[in-house]
Formats: sequence, structure tokens, C-alpha cells
Amino acid sequence: IESHIPSGFEARINYGMPSWVVPHALYPAGYHVTPELPLPFLAVASQKRHIALYHMGLYADDALLTWFQQEYAARVSTKLDMGKSCVRFKNPKKIPYELIGELCEKISPSDWIALYEANVR
Repeated sequence: IESHIPSGFEARINYGMPSWVVPHALYPAGYHVTPELPLPFLAVASQKRHIALYHMGLYADDALLTWFQQEYAARVSTKLDMGKSCVRFKNPKKIPYELIGELCEKISPSDWIALYEANVR
């Protein structure tokens, strides 16, 4: 993720997870639910039965979601297990790192801010 995420996102621990956010310096309004927090974008967590990748762009952008679903099906032999913004990987040996890298590259901080504002209002 670090080698693929566009410049401007900031790595930090958010909600107890390694996360990448739009810092207040770029988006002073912060997250509408908790404005004192920066705007969340991506996070990774180790859950009881899986590793979770939370990518807010998948939830907010239908075209990005469709692209990801198609690419996942073409590259990974296991069935995609996901919720609204959460992709669950039950087998660490089957994590498609290259695809995750490509996904990270698809949205810049300014793209994410525009998409976020379009969906929140």
C-alpha cells in the first residue's frame, strides 16, 4: 500500500487500524461523523477469521467497484468476499497484492475529497 498510495494521503493509526487518511491540512472539515478526525480512506485490520481491507472508494464509486470485482475474478482463484467497503481475505496466501496496489493508485486525495463530498451531501 505504501508504495502505491498517491502522495497526500497520510499513514496513521485510525480506529485502532493502520490507515491512510486525508489529513486536516488538505481537508480541514475532517470526517463528517467526527470532524476532529481526518477523512478516512483506506485501512487494514487483522480480524478473528480474516484480514480486512477497507477501501472507502469501493463503497462510494460504482465504476471503481465494478473494475475491482472484474479484476479480482480475472486474477484470483477464490471467490470475492466483501461487504460495502470491506474486502475479506481468509487465506493470506491468496491476497492479490498487485491488484491492491493498482486499487490504491486509482484515487488521489483530491479525487477522494470530491467523491466524498458528492456522496455525503
